[in-house]
Parts: sequence; C-alpha cells; structure tokens
Amino acid sequence: MATINLVRGMGSFFKECEHPESRWPRCPHEYKIRYRNAAGRQTEESGFATQDKAKSRLAEVYQARKNNPQSQHKAARVQQYSPMQFHEYVTEWKAGQRDLSPSSLRHLDSLLVHHLYPAFRSRRMGTFDHKVVEAFIQTMERNGVGLATQSNAFDKLKSILLDAHRLGLYDDSPLDGVKPPQYDPKRAVIPSAPQIRDIRTAGDDTFRLVADLMSGCGMRNGEALAVNINNIVADDVYRITEQVNQTTKTYAPLKHRKAGDYRDVPLAARVRHSIESYADTYGTIDGYLLRHPRDLTKPMPNHYIANQWKRIKNDGLVEIPDGMVVYGLRHFFASNCLGHNLPITDVAEWMGHKSIDVTFKIYRHLMPGSISRAAELLDLGLAA
Repeated sequence: MATINLVRGMGSFFKECEHPESRWPRCPHEYKIRYRNAAGRQTEESGFATQDKAKSRLAEVYQARKNNPQSQHKAARVQQYSPMQFHEYVTEWKAGQRDLSPSSLRHLDSLLVHHLYPAFRSRRMGTFDHKVVEAFIQTMERNGVGLATQSNAFDKLKSILLDAHRLGLYDDSPLDGVKPPQYDPKRAVIPSAPQIRDIRTAGDDTFRLVADLMSGCGMRNGEALAVNINNIVADDVYRITEQVNQTTKTYAPLKHRKAGDYRDVPLAARVRHSIESYADTYGTIDGYLLRHPRDLTKPMPNHYIANQWKRIKNDGLVEIPDGMVVYGLRHFFASNCLGHNLPITDVAEWMGHKSIDVTFKIYRHLMPGSISRAAELLDLGLAA
C-alpha cells in the first residue's frame, strides 16, 4: 500500500487496494487520510471519492490544528527552544531541579562536564532524534566508559530530552526505540552472622553502634551517623528522618525523599539496647548520639567510620569477606530479612530504595529456588 505525504504536519492520503498509485484517479476504491489530531494521536478517516476531497479534508484539519490556541502555544515554544543550544537549555532546565540535594547536583555537574557537554554542548535542541541518542551510547561504549556511568549519563540525557518533548519540540520522542545501557550492579558482598558479630566489636563504641544500626535496621552510612534517640517511636520501630550528607557534612533529607519525609524500620531489641546504652554512657545533644569528636556542634563526619574500617581490615584480626565494604553491613540487613522470608516489598521500603527493581536486582541471588519452591506449594494446592 502506497501513501502520499503532504507538507510536514499535514498528514497523508492513500488507498488500500491492489491498484498502483498511477491508477488511483481511475480505480473505484475510496481514498483514506491519516493525520495527527490535536492531542498528537494518529487518526484515520475514509470515504473520500477523489484526491482533491482527501487533500481538502487534510488541509481543513491542519488549519484547525494551527488555529487551536494550544497549538499556537506549542508553536511558540518550538520557535523559542528548538534553536537553543543544548548547554543553554540545560542551564534553564537545571534551575528547575530544586529537589536535588547538593551531592546529586555535584553528580549531575560531573556527568554534564565529562560526558554530555563534550557530546552535545552546541547541538541545537530541535535536532535530537533516536539516531543521535544511539550514537551517544555507542560512543561511550567505544571509549570504554563504565556501564554504571553510561547508565547515569543516559538517565540524565533522558530527563532533559523528555522535558523538551513535553514542551512539544519533537513529534516523536527521541528516546523511542533506544535501548538504554544495561547496567547490572555487582553482586553484593554480604558477611555471615558470625562475621558480623566479630566485625561489630573490632572498632570503638561508635563503630559498634553504627555497625548495629546498619546491620540491624538497614541504615545507610550517613543515616546511622544521624541516629537520634527521639526517633525510637515504639519499642520495635525506629523512624529514619535524616542523614549526614557526605558533601555538605550537615544533616540533610533522606536519599530519594523530600525534607520532612521519613521511613519506619524494624528495631530489633539488641539494636534498641545498643542505642540506649550508648546514650546512657556518652549522653546526647538534642537527642543526637554521634557528634564530631573535636566539635560537638557538628555531626559525626563520614570519614570517622571509614578510617576505622580501613584499620580493621588492615589489622586482619577478624574475618572479613573478600571485597566487602562498610556498606556490606547494610547488605546483611537485607540478607537477614529475605532469609527469613520477609516480603521483598517490605524490605525495599525499609531499605529506602527508590524502586523495588533496585532491591530485586541487588538481592535476587539471595532467593535461590524460589520458583521451584512456588511450584511445590502450588502442586500441594492442586493435589488437595
């Protein structure tokens, strides 16, 4: 089936018959038209006896769409932003990213400087399509850029281009059909229960408290450093409300959450005892247990725990799995939960993951045989 496209944006007309285009004026079959309506959806109409009637209807629809106030606003936006260079557009877009934390802004700037600006700095925004995006991914692959960085750079480009698409710069999204970089994080290195018992006592009392909070409540490093005795909202519930930001070295909102947001996590009796014992021994300031060793007006710095961890590993007095980092204490919490058949949806919430996909991707190897186990249970039900 042949189609004849008119001026860009007007649409096309065609016939669904066996006759070649040269015989259309003489064959009895009706003409059909295809165009995008005011909402941008592809639409077809039929019942046109001649080409002139089909063209006349396309022109009528096109003119009505042009005169629509919404279309006029879109045309004005396209005229304003389409010639704009990428770096100019990003400057304006970035000003609207008010929810980004200082560390997230720092990460964004790094991706812009090292990956996106070298590739697109002076490119006109209206010239992006799926081929341009594909070429960018292929260039990163050829240059040996790590998959994690490829994925992060693509995600930032995606956010920028989707913003431009919403403004109406593209009829079709320049991301349609693009296969994103496939980043698969390395398997988490998780200590065993006996190893956890040895590791938590290998440092000072501050290290032990942080180890208990990470392995017992699933806190991130910075969240553990912001522990506050007032956040024990029940004997078995701790409310995580903030973290010590590694960049600003101040208390900050939780990752992926706005100021004032929180998440409640299970509080094991041993962890509650650890919090209360530390508070009884060292006291608190506004409820905070951990403060800077040389300046009690400031939060405990992230490097304090990192330095102890380095010493513990170098001493070699306790068994630590190869490749384990401090974050492995938090991995133990997820492992402990999933090993006791707690729902992965709950674990994802307690861990503070942005999506359950993150939880599954990191910890799916902790659920071996789950399909086989499901088959056994289903078989028992069917046999009943």
